Amino acid sequence: MPKMKTKSGAKKRFKVRKSGTIARNKQGHRHFMRHKSHKQNVRLRQSANVSKANKKAVETWIQD
Repeated sequence: MPKMKTKSGAKKRFKVRKSGTIARNKQGHRHFMRHKSHKQNVRLRQSANVSKANKKAVETWIQD
């Protein structure tokens, strides 16, 4: 049976950290930033972890 290919969209959006958690970017930081406060824009720049509910699905997408 051939190997499963990594989803090309997922490899651009998710990154596995050393601890094993999966990092993702926060939504809402592409456009309309001037309507949001500076504090909100700073927090949207930081990465977040994928939730436990979605972790299994994301792992199947980004497997090597």
